[in-house]
Amino acid sequence: MDIVFIGAGNLATRLSLEMQRAGLKVRQVYSRTEEGAKGLAEKLDCDWTCSLDGVREDAGLYIFAVKDAVLEGVISQMKPNGGLWVHTAGSIPMGVFEGYAARHGVFYPLQTFSKEKAVAFCGVPVFLEASSEEDERILECVAGAVSGTVRFLSSEKRRFVHLAGVFAGNFSNYMYAVAANLLEGQGIGYEALLPLIIETAGKVAEMSPSAAQTGPAVRFDENVMALQESLLEDEDLRELYRLISRGIHKDKMEGL
Repeated sequence: MDIVFIGAGNLATRLSLEMQRAGLKVRQVYSRTEEGAKGLAEKLDCDWTCSLDGVREDAGLYIFAVKDAVLEGVISQMKPNGGLWVHTAGSIPMGVFEGYAARHGVFYPLQTFSKEKAVAFCGVPVFLEASSEEDERILECVAGAVSGTVRFLSSEKRRFVHLAGVFAGNFSNYMYAVAANLLEGQGIGYEALLPLIIETAGKVAEMSPSAAQTGPAVRFDENVMALQESLLEDEDLRELYRLISRGIHKDKMEGL
């Protein structure tokens, strides 16, 4: 099956390269910029285009890996064809394709992606959805070529997977950024935090996150918490500290 990627960003880059490595045939890349389309196409040794009118119409699978805000607009500008159209978004329903493509679905890998960093795709969960049983089998075959964890999930449930991923990934990474800024303000290198981050992440592979939680908020040590709050100059960060501390303590109390 020939594959066309609509998009050349972080996810499109890592997924297309992994599909190529697995022996799947990526034939073309579309991006609105020549730099994006040509750059990824050169890595894949395939054709590229910056025009949706230039997207080939004879491929079997079209993977839309673009920003959520522009997805429906891109879909609406695509020429209809007989291929299977899927998107990679966590919070957008499969129904976004209705009226544009008879065959459609979702191919959602639950992971954070960067162009420059390879990912061990075999361990990345891929959540699928399709408009027909035949296309479910096709997506399962494609997903199985790159991942050992493939599941079918409705659009409604996938929204919660995406939300959980935001908390576990994006929000956690923001906390790393806040912590790094606090240390840098005191002339201390961010690398001092790495052993703590690695140990914390490792523990939740062996026990529940609630059981792994430690720190002053667990025991609601008000003296320590008040002192730490006073060190935060930004009011938004102070409020964030208070909200998260209350949440940690509440979670601990409810678990007793």
